[in-house]
Parts: sequence; C-alpha cells; structure tokens
Amino acid sequence: MVNRGVAADHVALRRNNLSVVLRHVHDLGPRSRARIAEETGLNKATVSSLVAELVERGLLREGSADSSRALGRPGQLVELDGTGVCGIGAEINVEYLAVVALDLAGNVVHEKRVPVDVAHLGPGTTLDRCAELVREAVDAVDARQGRLAGVTLAVPGLVEGETGELKLAPNLGWSELSVAKEMRSRLGEPTYPLQVDNEANLATLAAYGELREADALHDLVLLTGAVGVGGGVVSGGQLLRGARGYSGEVGHMPVAPDGQACGCGRTGCWETVVGLTALLRKATDPDDPVRDPSLDVERRLAAVVERAEAGDVRTLEALTEVGTWLGVGGAILVNILNPAALVLGGYFAVLGPWLEEPLDKALRQRVLAADGGGCRVVRSDLGFGAAVRGGAQICLDQVFADPTQLGES
Repeated sequence: MVNRGVAADHVALRRNNLSVVLRHVHDLGPRSRARIAEETGLNKATVSSLVAELVERGLLREGSADSSRALGRPGQLVELDGTGVCGIGAEINVEYLAVVALDLAGNVVHEKRVPVDVAHLGPGTTLDRCAELVREAVDAVDARQGRLAGVTLAVPGLVEGETGELKLAPNLGWSELSVAKEMRSRLGEPTYPLQVDNEANLATLAAYGELREADALHDLVLLTGAVGVGGGVVSGGQLLRGARGYSGEVGHMPVAPDGQACGCGRTGCWETVVGLTALLRKATDPDDPVRDPSLDVERRLAAVVERAEAGDVRTLEALTEVGTWLGVGGAILVNILNPAALVLGGYFAVLGPWLEEPLDKALRQRVLAADGGGCRVVRSDLGFGAAVRGGAQICLDQVFADPTQLGES
C-alpha cells in the first residue's frame, strides 16, 4: 500500500529541488553538474536527475565544456534556456496602453505601447483595446512555438490581488470593476493564468530586479510618475504590499491642503504638485502640443527635455518647483522607511537631470537623520516599460518557483 503522505512529500521535495537548481543557474550563470551540487548542497546524483528533467522541460540546456577544471575530464556546463517559455505583462495607464512578452532569460519577444486617452474612453472600450494588445503578444509567443506562463495586467489603483478586482482608480474614473473577470471574458477564457496588480508595485519589482544586480540594493522606495504618482517599497528584498494589498498610494499623501483638487476628490494630494499634469500646467500654456494626451508620452517629454536643455526659463522654474515638492514628499517616506535609495521611475526618471538637485536639497533639509539617513537618489533605466516588465516577470517567477507547472516541452 502506497503511503500517500510520503509520496506527496517526495513530490514537493523534488519540486523544491528543481526550483533550487533552476534559480541557481539563472542567478549565477552556466554551471557544471558537479559545481551545482557543491554550491547547493545537493548530492551529485540528485543534481544530475534534476538537470535532466529541467532540460526535458526546456528550461535548461547543455552548454560548452567546463574549462575551469584543471584536472580530469571537463564537465559539461548547463545553462538557462527558457527561450520557449514566456510571460506577458500588460498595462492600462491614464494616457497609454502597453504590453511586453519576455522569455525566461528576460529577453524581449514582443513589445508595444500606444497612446490612449483612457480616462475619456471608458472601461469597456479600454479593456477591449487592451485585450487586442494581449492577443498580439500571445500570437508572438505562439509564433516562436513558445509556452505561456501567464499574463499580468497592471492598473493604476487599488487592486485586490486574489480576486483581480479594481476597487478604485481615481485618475481613470473607475471603481468596483472585476478587471480580471472582464479580461478573461475578452480573451476567450484562456487556460493560462491571468492576474491583475497595481502598476506601481509591478514597476517596483522590475526596478528592484534591475538595481539588485547592479547595486546590490535591497531596501528602496520607487516613485513612478505620469499623470498619477505611485510608489512601491522593498524592504529586506521583499515588496511590502500591506494588509490588503493597498500600499504604495503615495500620490495621495496630503502635502498641500490649500492646493489643487485631486482626481480622488480630495485637495492637495502629492500628485497634484508633482504629477506630469502639474509640471505641464506650470511649464506650458493650455494649447501647447505637449499637453495633448493623444501624443505618446515619451515624445511629449522629449519636447520638455529639449526646452530644458535650451535653457527655457519657464520650463526650468517648473522643474525646480516639482523637484522641490518631490523632496517634500520624499522626505516623509525617507523619515518613515529609511531606504537605501529613493528610485525615480516613469517621467521622474526622464527628467531626473533637472529634478534631482532640488529633490536632494529638500531631502537633506527635511530628513531628520544626518546626510538623509544614508538615502541616495537613483534613476531607473526602465522608463515607462517598468510595470509591464514587472508583470511579465511575476509570471516567470512562478516558473522558477515551480518548474513543473508548465509540463515538458
């Protein structure tokens, strides 16, 4: 008689060991089986079996001979494959829709962003158009005979992660909308996993992945801006989501009680003084083309950069004011969280050369700890692609956590 408990434990143990080996090769690069065994503490026979299964599943592949061995017959290196395994991230934002498909090694398989005035389009038409972008990405994965690990949709608002329900997105004018259910219906009830998450949280995960490798940063706050402003917190290498997953709505910190009305219905929220709309209101006239939401946001920002580089006084004054307000709100976050870095994403990163000096000055004036508590200002290189990359990566992370979920190639 088979002991089902023992069998289940064995399956779980093997699943865990497959994950250990796959992550190890992903993080540290090509390795011989003997070296993997030595570094992970697994025995050589187990590693050989695990590698063989991961190769069968199309997640690892045989590489070149191990030239690092001085004596004996060189071992065969194994390296990450995963070119046939992809995750898709999509994003609905106030002024654009975007999608990206990444393979397991992080290579871009498909990418697209289109300017859309989402706030005036309404949820039905917006979700229709977003579903079209997702289908294009799925087709691109299918064209290379790839396997899809899942789709993650980023939205700028309060999201219940388990249900995929959007509770409130002030800048979109959406509330109480079952986004996951609506998207599944538009995509024909797909068999692949589909989830919905906050765009700032996903952008933070992408930025953390970028900076963890480059700067070994494990405690950071990301500020990502367009029309709205969102944030994300990584502490000790973990994204902080809060009790119900609603953390990161830093754009609605009240910093200017007598200021502008916010899309959330309140007055003086941080994003009313640092959001892209606030910057353009200060720097341009109402009929200026850079205010046109039908133009791609990067083209509009390129015009702002050109004016700043040319020394346009109005533009430079607006950037200084926004940078100072960034420091005011940033100091609140730094005083509370003491991150190693305040990371600028979205439009803040694009205009960073002009925002950083007033931001840093305000931080040093307002952060209680000397030298800003050791916090430095860093620009992310991911731009407006951060949230979709974070969404795709969440899907791929599930493969690293359980390499058996996709079956064999």
